[in-house]
Amino acid sequence: MTSFLDPFIAFVSAHAWLAYLTLFLAALLEAVPVVGSLVPGSTIILALSALVPGGELKLWPVLAAAAAGALLGDGTAYLIGYRSQREILSSWPLSNYPGVVAQSEAFFNRWGVLAVFFARFVPPIRAFVPITAGALDMPPARFYAVNIPAILLWAPAHVLPGVLAVTALHDYAGLPHHQHVGKHLWMFAIAGGVVILALAVWTIRRRHGGGMIEPAKVRK
Repeated sequence: MTSFLDPFIAFVSAHAWLAYLTLFLAALLEAVPVVGSLVPGSTIILALSALVPGGELKLWPVLAAAAAGALLGDGTAYLIGYRSQREILSSWPLSNYPGVVAQSEAFFNRWGVLAVFFARFVPPIRAFVPITAGALDMPPARFYAVNIPAILLWAPAHVLPGVLAVTALHDYAGLPHHQHVGKHLWMFAIAGGVVILALAVWTIRRRHGGGMIEPAKVRK
């Protein structure tokens, strides 16, 4: 893994714009219904945040790329739902995920305008609530008044942990900056956490007969 990460860090340092584009697309795709349940956008953002303390990436462009991607993704999903109304919730591909659509609608009905705020921090509901809010005729001004502050909190919540953790490892644990040890440890921790979470989700689905984002079974 170290032999892979060192060339990766060097590549990002030489082509930072590609990293910013990756952050933007990760946040954007994570907000797309169905797709957002499959794209590990948060994982990508958490991992790349480790490259800020060493100067390979800059903090403000990282935050801006993540926030812009999330805003465009959420806003587009909301507008599609707002223009199509409830019809979109029973159309493909959402028609293949009636359970998630029902949960998103119940989440929205329970929390009202706050659902838009809370959903930004709750995958995979995050990928379905904006389009549900639009389909249920939530006014645009009300949606964006909640969605934008949520994104402005969500982006730092995903970027700053990596920045602070790697900085602490170098400044307080005495790990050398030039050897990228802090970045390695953070990225290994993220990768390990994702594997553990994936195994936990798989175990829960196996015990309970399927997960919340599985498509509906076709009846013969």
